[in-house]
Amino acid sequence: MSARRARLLSLVRAHLALDEDEDTKRLVAELRRARRRGHLTRRELEAVCRWKSPRAIRHVRSNSPAAVVAATGRALRMRDEEGRVRALLVLKGVSVPMASSVLMLLDPRRYGAIDIRVWQLLERGGHVTGNPAGVGLRVSHWLQFLAVLRGLSQTLAVTARDAERALFDIHRRRQ
Repeated sequence: MSARRARLLSLVRAHLALDEDEDTKRLVAELRRARRRGHLTRRELEAVCRWKSPRAIRHVRSNSPAAVVAATGRALRMRDEEGRVRALLVLKGVSVPMASSVLMLLDPRRYGAIDIRVWQLLERGGHVTGNPAGVGLRVSHWLQFLAVLRGLSQTLAVTARDAERALFDIHRRRQ
């Protein structure tokens, strides 16, 4: 294991908090039905939007209910991660960070929500590359982020969401 990876593991371990906030817990529980059903409704997508970035709500609302069902259903049927995100990106108001939030809220064990601050932290540490500012994150960035996150979660025996929250906390404390 590289010294850089060992430092990141140590930092994440020190900032792990396994208690999710109540609003997020409630939304994850509500979205279990969507996961079983195999798609989100427009109302459920709006709830994700309010959780991640309320400024995008008018764009998200401009999607027809049928478009939301089709895109989220396609994303949940996909077997590859790039395909999942790309299926969600066809929706108005859904950027890579929003798409990652949809996936995380549907399955926090396997996904975390990409965020500009977490990206910047990982970029500064040399764990991801290609966008130092973290603005305009693309699918390729999300795939790098997901690989780092899953590596952390597997090594530390926590969910991807737990590892992502720890990274967010590290960034917040350093600011």
